[in-house]
Amino acid sequence: MQTSGSPVNRVNVGDMLTRTAWRMPDATAIVHGDARLTFRDLNDRVNRLAHGLAARGYARGTALGLMSRNRAEFLITYYACAKLGVVCVPVNLLWRGGELAYVLRHAQVRGVVVEAALLDQLRTGLDELPGIDVHVIGEPSFDTLLAAAAGEPDAAVEDRDPLSYLYTSGTTSAPKGVVGSHLAVYIESLGNIIETGLTAADRMAAILPMFHTAQLNAFSTPAVAIGAAIHIVDAFDAAALLDMIARERLSVVFALPMMYRALLAEQEARPRDVSSLRLCVYAMAPMPQAELARMIHVFGCGFSLMFGQTEMSPTATFFRPEHQLSHPGAVGTPCVSVQVAIMDDTGRLLPSPETGEIVYRSPQVMSEYLRDPEATAAAFRHGWFHSGDSGYVGADGMLWFHDRFKDVIKTGGENVASIEVEKALFAAEPAIADVAVIGLPHPHWIEAITAVVVPKPGAAIDPDALLTRLRADLSPFKCPKAVIVLDALPRTATGKIQKAKLRQIYAGYYDAA
Repeated sequence: MQTSGSPVNRVNVGDMLTRTAWRMPDATAIVHGDARLTFRDLNDRVNRLAHGLAARGYARGTALGLMSRNRAEFLITYYACAKLGVVCVPVNLLWRGGELAYVLRHAQVRGVVVEAALLDQLRTGLDELPGIDVHVIGEPSFDTLLAAAAGEPDAAVEDRDPLSYLYTSGTTSAPKGVVGSHLAVYIESLGNIIETGLTAADRMAAILPMFHTAQLNAFSTPAVAIGAAIHIVDAFDAAALLDMIARERLSVVFALPMMYRALLAEQEARPRDVSSLRLCVYAMAPMPQAELARMIHVFGCGFSLMFGQTEMSPTATFFRPEHQLSHPGAVGTPCVSVQVAIMDDTGRLLPSPETGEIVYRSPQVMSEYLRDPEATAAAFRHGWFHSGDSGYVGADGMLWFHDRFKDVIKTGGENVASIEVEKALFAAEPAIADVAVIGLPHPHWIEAITAVVVPKPGAAIDPDALLTRLRADLSPFKCPKAVIVLDALPRTATGKIQKAKLRQIYAGYYDAA
């Protein structure tokens, strides 16, 4: 009897590429500048890299770091890992030093595939980690791996074997490793094809970083599975992207609201032919109704919000084009393989429209938090996965996001734990007696990290000097955009800081930004 690890009937994300390459070998898979790869080309390079890695001892369960900007080699490495059963650990390119070292150590990576331009940054995290193999894209160490024999690798991989460890900030200072299985990403990829109506005729712009699950698994793996072309964008520039849409006849774009605002302004200033667009997907937050209506009119295509989290691989709901103007502020209806419910603190499911924690059931859900059984047990209590978000479901099945239970700030496409920033503030300024870090609405960053501090009696705090010190030790995207000095923080009767009240008081703080 065959097991699920057999190539005959296994569920492996790498096999999605294999099948597309067999089905449509000459179709365009990746476009990056003047370079174009067909699916035959892509699959051949993936197989060669897989054999090269296997020859160096990488096997099922081994962890391999991947530190690269968006380029063909990112996907080549990711799919080579998948076919071997090697666990891919994408590295956030904003990490450095201690953060980088923590992730590489916690994931127990054996080696790292790194883009040459990022080698110095990688070295800042390797000082305490001797013995890790480094394979540099574009240099002999990587080219030698790619010179291995072609042909599909023969590796036994189980359906629920880990495909990736994706690290996401939580409510503690240390990022948590989200273990995503082949089954979860496979199901999610097929579901996103259904939700977006993706076909082999589509040409998609890859703008956001592939080390994030949103670009990688919400769009790139679905594109490979169905045979759509991925057009890699080196860096977001509204004018250049609009020119690319017109020149390459792109049909699908996934970007952040602040990017769409820039695209709208540029398109209104100098219109291009963007009639090829059929779907623009955004994430992170709903967009203002009037602004969204204007975008729909100017670009002449459907808009959709993707809502979810890394632990959901990542898509949980889609706010579909037909609902954009009829349900302002909602985050959509469940994806085809996701069940959404609302739960109270005791584990009781709440009827519509009561507010509680948003919980999920789906084969897309992560397997566990890596080497963190307590966090895993808490996330799966009462037989559901707990999102940490508050919301309610309307009578028509529409999900409405209310607030976050976890103090995670979503800023410019990154998740930042407020407690981590609070610890850094205390470390940088001995004169701080009390601190609360919150996210406030911002026209560019979605949420701007904002520090509200109380000085010790008789002490004074210089906000500019404090921010300067923070930038020396904290990653740029985690640094507050402003420091507000108060005499006292609002607290509950039990002494808990009322962050919700602070958000309410300072909701318009960045209106003039």
